[in-house]
Amino acid sequence: MIVDERTYAIHPAHVREYLDLYVREGMELQIHHLGHLIGWFTTDVGTVNEVVHMWGFEGLGERERRRAAMEADPEWQKFRARTSGFVQSMRSRILRPTAFSPLR
Repeated sequence: MIVDERTYAIHPAHVREYLDLYVREGMELQIHHLGHLIGWFTTDVGTVNEVVHMWGFEGLGERERRRAAMEADPEWQKFRARTSGFVQSMRSRILRPTAFSPLR
């Protein structure tokens, strides 16, 4: 298993608006395409205008296939266009659990 961790810095004072739009228009699409949602988070201490979401995949090949299908979906493209103005920056990391990790 791998974990795709994505961190988005949202323009200050717009995190709630971004999250509300995601729940209304993006969440169902993303779960449909990506499958195993581990969690969505906001930062409470530190850089407080960030949202973090994590998705589990069997491996890089599955992640690549699922993300390509999502990016090709016209509904997802519309959602991305509606939310792109909220995003200041984005960081993506692939995490691999250790042999002793409870999440494997």
